[in-house]
Formats: sequence, structure tokens, C-alpha cells
Amino acid sequence: MKPIFPFLLILLFWSCNDSSINKEDLHYLNGYWEISEVEFPDGSIKEYGMNTSIDFIQLKEEKGYRKKMKPQFDGTYDTSKDVENFEVSDINETFTLRYKNEFSEWEEKLVELDSVSFSVINQEGVTYKYKRFEPIKIPQ
Repeated sequence: MKPIFPFLLILLFWSCNDSSINKEDLHYLNGYWEISEVEFPDGSIKEYGMNTSIDFIQLKEEKGYRKKMKPQFDGTYDTSKDVENFEVSDINETFTLRYKNEFSEWEEKLVELDSVSFSVINQEGVTYKYKRFEPIKIPQ
């Protein structure tokens, strides 16, 4: 009975894990996002309140880009000229964002994704959690 217990425990964990991402969900990445939290491999967490910059992500089929934006009080955005291009790859039903520029290459594994949030984990084990950006509305 003892040798079966660890196997059953692993099986139970896998069956309860409902965070699978479907290819049809990838369109949720499109839009404006702000970082909400970073979790480091040692378990420590850095929470973000208000962000001065946000990410704009545009994805079409398996290719996309990410760009830093600064929201303005009038509802417009200042944008940087820097663009991070990426490709989405599907390996064993795990989606990975692969970035490549003239200076470096890196990957982020898509861990969670829905219409209001997503998270990725990088090669160093750092998890970045994002929430859909909601502009501040100032009454006039």
C-alpha cells in the first residue's frame, strides 16, 4: 500500500490542476496590461500598486509584440520606440513566449490566462502576474 500512496497523491494533484490554457484563449493576451505581482523562486513576493508604465501586447496567430506605454491623464499614451517581438510555441500543450532581439533571447512560459489576468514564469523561476489595465477616470 505504501508504494501506491505517492503515485495516487501525484495523480490527485494533476487531476485538480485546472489551469490549462487552450490555443483559443491566446487572444486574451491582446491589450493593455499592468504588472500586479512578482513571485521569486525563494517564495518572496513583490506587490505593485499603481504603475507608471504598462505593457501593450498585440498577438496575431503565433507572432506578436510587447511595447511599454505610459498612460496620460487625458486618456492617451506615451509610447517607447522599443518593441519586444515574440513568437508563441506550443510544446506538449504548454505555451511559451519566445523573445529574440539583437542583444539576447529569452522565454516565458504562460502559466495562467483569462480575460482579466495572466501570468508567466521565466527561465530563472520568477513568476510575473499581470492584470488587465483599467485607466484612471478623472471627472471633469
